[in-house]
Amino acid sequence: MPSQNKDKETQFGILGFECDEGVRRNQGRIGAKQAPDKIRKFLSHIPVPHSEFSLYDYGNIVCENDRLESAQHELGKVMNRLLNRNIFPIILGGGHETAYGHYLGVRSYLGNGPSIGIINIDAHFDLREGGEPSSGTMFRQIVETDPKVEYFVLGIQRFGNTEKLFQTAKQFHCDYLFEEEIEPLEKTFSKIQDFSNRHDYVFLTLCFDAIDSCYAPGVSAPSPFGLHPKTVRKLLRMIARLPNVLSFDISEVNPETDENDKTIRLASLLIAEFIRVRSVETAPSSVE
Repeated sequence: MPSQNKDKETQFGILGFECDEGVRRNQGRIGAKQAPDKIRKFLSHIPVPHSEFSLYDYGNIVCENDRLESAQHELGKVMNRLLNRNIFPIILGGGHETAYGHYLGVRSYLGNGPSIGIINIDAHFDLREGGEPSSGTMFRQIVETDPKVEYFVLGIQRFGNTEKLFQTAKQFHCDYLFEEEIEPLEKTFSKIQDFSNRHDYVFLTLCFDAIDSCYAPGVSAPSPFGLHPKTVRKLLRMIARLPNVLSFDISEVNPETDENDKTIRLASLLIAEFIRVRSVETAPSSVE
């Protein structure tokens, strides 16, 4: 079973997924393919609080000629290479179809044996069935075909998912918390810890439409009753400390619908905070 050596300096690899074909197929607002380079620009201007990590940029995987599936598999291949070099991947989406390529990379790295827990901070289940793969199908694609995966969603919106999707979540034994159930955070942290303990490895995906549209207007599907950025930051801090978390992606940031780069700036700061915490701490602690 692969292991992550925490005795050495933590190495992070930034990898962009320049794609919103899945959003187009899902009839959402396209533009997320522009996010990786925009996020990089703002991330590069954030002061470094300490030097106990290395950060490398591995460029972008580009979805060409609407070939989503090919781009997802390429993302998985590069992810696998980074993980084999003991580099912690930070993936910049792109639409949330990014998460399927993310999964392919983690599973190919681990092999078929270890169990994987997927933690998704999201307003939506993304468990749709049928038709072409899109930004609304990827978690169903995963749980239908991989019996060693469990799925936990934080921030579900009651009016953002159909009754059929709630039934599908029940069918596949998915754990979830509604947006209004995230507080108090102590209970949520306990649930996250229990979920992590049930699995050999965990990966994290953050869909930006989980965040209140007042703070994150630049997304495909804005959420007026979404999570506060400070709540998301606390969730990221807690998850970054999990010793078995392998990788992190951030998706659905859409520069075309943003207001004065508000969403881009927030995404950059949340990534910087995840890197800061992951590079110096590995044991879960109390609410910050």
